[in-house]
Amino acid sequence: MLEFFYDVGSPWTYLAFHKIEEVAAEAGVEVIWKPILVGGVFNAVNPGVYAARANASSLRWGHMAKDLADWARFYDLRITWPPKVFPVNSVAAMRGVVAAFERGRGVAFSRAAFEAYWGEDRDLAQVDVLRDIARRADLDPETLLARIATPEIKAILRANTDELVTRGGYGSPTIIVGGDDLYFGNDRLVLVREALRRRSRS
Repeated sequence: MLEFFYDVGSPWTYLAFHKIEEVAAEAGVEVIWKPILVGGVFNAVNPGVYAARANASSLRWGHMAKDLADWARFYDLRITWPPKVFPVNSVAAMRGVVAAFERGRGVAFSRAAFEAYWGEDRDLAQVDVLRDIARRADLDPETLLARIATPEIKAILRANTDELVTRGGYGSPTIIVGGDDLYFGNDRLVLVREALRRRSRS
């Protein structure tokens, strides 16, 4: 079992999202997608992230930008730090992800949302942007927008977020192997691969 807890507002998650299916395929397992609100996780168990952003070292910030660019080059992805909106309000987009999974288009919607924000600097909180993402995922925009306003979709997203906190997660992406082996961050994918190999041999 390979669970992927994620929010499209995270750059490291953007990177990991584009590799997690490859990792799963190598191991012969399926990805269990768990859309969350990373802000809800931060509020519950990792509020220090806000202070770290507000008082970020220019040296560390510069290196992080280089790190992201290096990873994106390694994965052959385009990534641009959004100069207009960061952090983005991803609530509507993540509800859209949940609604898209109901239609079997969750991965496609997630990919379109990631690329709109991290590749094109578009504000995911804007209705017109969500409409365009829905179209890219072959979904009817108005149907999706109506669905994300329902209590059922809101409850699923909240439950996923609460579940991650309960299981010891503190950010996005969080990857859990075999129900209890937790990894955080894009750079842990190599360890996720190894964990899956170990389990396949046992």
